[in-house]
Amino acid sequence: MNEKNSLGLNICFKDEKDPIKLFSEWFEEAKKSEINVPNAFALGTAGKNGFPTVRIILLKDFNKDGFVFYTNLKSSKSIAINENSKISMCFHWKSLLRQVRIVGSATQVTDKEADEYYNSRPYDSRIGAWASDQSSILNKRDDLIESINKYKTKFSKDEKIPRPSHWSGWRLNPIEIEFWLDGKYRIHERLKYYKSQNLWEKVLLNP
Repeated sequence: MNEKNSLGLNICFKDEKDPIKLFSEWFEEAKKSEINVPNAFALGTAGKNGFPTVRIILLKDFNKDGFVFYTNLKSSKSIAINENSKISMCFHWKSLLRQVRIVGSATQVTDKEADEYYNSRPYDSRIGAWASDQSSILNKRDDLIESINKYKTKFSKDEKIPRPSHWSGWRLNPIEIEFWLDGKYRIHERLKYYKSQNLWEKVLLNP
């Protein structure tokens, strides 16, 4: 018989008051069991046209201040965020039969944070940030390869490559975080945290 927490949920939900701590515990479990990238998540944005767009990207950092990812500031996701800062994330860990949904507003990370992360990336990834005009129309693949080779000539592996001004990161400051566990006959277990006067409250949700 599965152990339960004080709310009657599976013990994996713990009894945490802080959803960031619970996310950290679930994330550590995912890193042990997911075959590929446990930090992959679906990012949902909606720009001024009102149409929602979702794509899979990678979480690079998180703490009490929010969840961070990096991208080209000219990309479609960045354009949408500039038009409407309200965004969402969804992590789905199939190996654990768990899901986490996060809703909040995005703000750009500091130049210091962006520089530190950019400098930690492999050489080819740093070159790619210069070479790719992300989300713009590409006439032919050879054009991209040519651009990559141009920047490899400009920046050698032995020198410090400056971060492009059009490349940075976004931080989602959460106002809602929902933890979901698959249940038999679709009787799933759902625990939602939400901010109330800057403090976290939690409620159970029907499946």
